[in-house]
Amino acid sequence: MGKKQFGIDEERLLEYARQIKEVDDLNIEIGIVIGGGNIFRGIAGEKAGFDRMNSDYMGMLATVINGLALQSAIESLGGKCTVITAIEMAPVGIRFSKGLVNRTFKNNEVAIFTFGTGNPYFTTDTAAALRAIEIGADVLLKGTRVDGIYTADPEKDPNATKFDKITFDEAYARGLNIMDLTAITMCRENNMPVVVFDMNTDGNLMKLIKGQNLGTRVYNE
Repeated sequence: MGKKQFGIDEERLLEYARQIKEVDDLNIEIGIVIGGGNIFRGIAGEKAGFDRMNSDYMGMLATVINGLALQSAIESLGGKCTVITAIEMAPVGIRFSKGLVNRTFKNNEVAIFTFGTGNPYFTTDTAAALRAIEIGADVLLKGTRVDGIYTADPEKDPNATKFDKITFDEAYARGLNIMDLTAITMCRENNMPVVVFDMNTDGNLMKLIKGQNLGTRVYNE
């Protein structure tokens, strides 16, 4: 949403696209799992009285809209990418398969994963964990509007302190809100490290890729 109250902020969209393309230009394989909360959140729909399954499908459709917008923004900068959907949605996108992702990376394209896991009752966090594991990613980067994981919400508690790194088990024991429990469990059981960082600060993505110590790393001991 950027500075808007709803929908897509064109300036923020182009910011993200430029940062992604800069990293892609280094021949690094990038898969993006994108959310849809700027358009519709399934949980919010359920609270408003919508059927839970319909609400979740509406939220997943919102991620496809965002994925198409991100594709257009990256391509406008001269990049290449493929929108990949969790279910059949031709001609909007191509249904996920490991072979498709491999071909996308071999063509030096960014893979944009949309429609979540394709199933209701799962969050975009879980979709990100699932896709990272399926494609054999080196790390799952979770871009947020804060610069890592804190002992409490830093936007509400001025005394909150930041972790440079923390294990999955400690994060769970402390009840820290990193990702939903399903996503955390998947990453922990499949030894998929997670880095939570501030994506809204220009240049952070590139700094992370180049090895700078940003955000908070979550890992197995």
